[in-house]
Amino acid sequence: MNISRRNALTAITASAVSPALAMPALASGNIEWKLVTSWPKNLPGPGISAQMLADQITTMSDGKLTVKLFAAGELVPALETLDAVASGTAELAHTAPVFWGGKFAAAPLFTAGPFGLTPPEHMAWIYHGGGQALWDELYASSGVKPFMAGNTGFQMGGWFKRKINTIEDFQGLKMRIPGLGGRVIEKFGAVPVAMAPGEIFSAMQSGLLDATEFLGPFSDMAMGFQKVADYYYFPGWHEPNGTGEALVSLDAWNALSDDLKAIVQSACAHTNIVGLTESEWFNSQSLIKLLDEKSVEVLPFPDDVLQNLRAATSEVLADLAVTDDLTGRIVESWQNAARHQEKWSNVSLRAFFEAR
Repeated sequence: MNISRRNALTAITASAVSPALAMPALASGNIEWKLVTSWPKNLPGPGISAQMLADQITTMSDGKLTVKLFAAGELVPALETLDAVASGTAELAHTAPVFWGGKFAAAPLFTAGPFGLTPPEHMAWIYHGGGQALWDELYASSGVKPFMAGNTGFQMGGWFKRKINTIEDFQGLKMRIPGLGGRVIEKFGAVPVAMAPGEIFSAMQSGLLDATEFLGPFSDMAMGFQKVADYYYFPGWHEPNGTGEALVSLDAWNALSDDLKAIVQSACAHTNIVGLTESEWFNSQSLIKLLDEKSVEVLPFPDDVLQNLRAATSEVLADLAVTDDLTGRIVESWQNAARHQEKWSNVSLRAFFEAR
């Protein structure tokens, strides 16, 4: 799936990235990296962030480290980007930790956990609460180093072909939902399906799926989900954050000079914050359009459904914590981060929103 950039994205990307992006022929001693992604080319949200990351590294290094992007399927399949970097097929990937739960049980928490950290809370955990060190340790056995490099923000609860009135409506539901959210709905008889982003629309259209979650209105509408489902639910209880990751080959990373390492880190941080603010702005714009068109019903999950999902989340996290020592330490750190920030979030964001 090749999705054209919107005019608004042209403006925001131009403001975020230096215009001198044409790649000159590599001078002797310069480095070229391949970047593989899990996203359809130019997908609003993560696809744009992936290209931004490639462009930023190339421009900031003045061509000393050029990065060539390969969208999902152009060099490797969407869900094989981690293996591609681990094997040396590519030096860099833009993807999401939520895809790697089968390899590293705790990996999805580095994107989001059900009823968990908001985008600023998650970033605070990674940057200041010990999250980055645990993330590095988790991926070290695959020879890759992760960085936050994009964020799609709060997510919606998903697109459904039939209404969700009670928790029993999840029975038999075939839903594309990776990560821990899938393990939660499985407790209520749903069938979670792992599927690459570019395959979701056709699966919904054909009836292979009854429902899907993805991101927010900005990316979801670009994927066309409003054409194949009548109900769009909120909140995104399963992923209240949308951290994307840059995976760097440790061999390639260790071969870089200190100045190029600093450039890669800075480009990731830049992409992270621009990606989050882009999603905040364009999710709002896209939701307004969706509500005006009245082509689908935008509905809240019933309170009792959310209560059941929250109770099941506690069970899933408890089971996850006893997987192995490292997974247990990651779950504990993530939960401690939530408790640490809860009081401040209550008197800052929650209180302000209620007052506003």
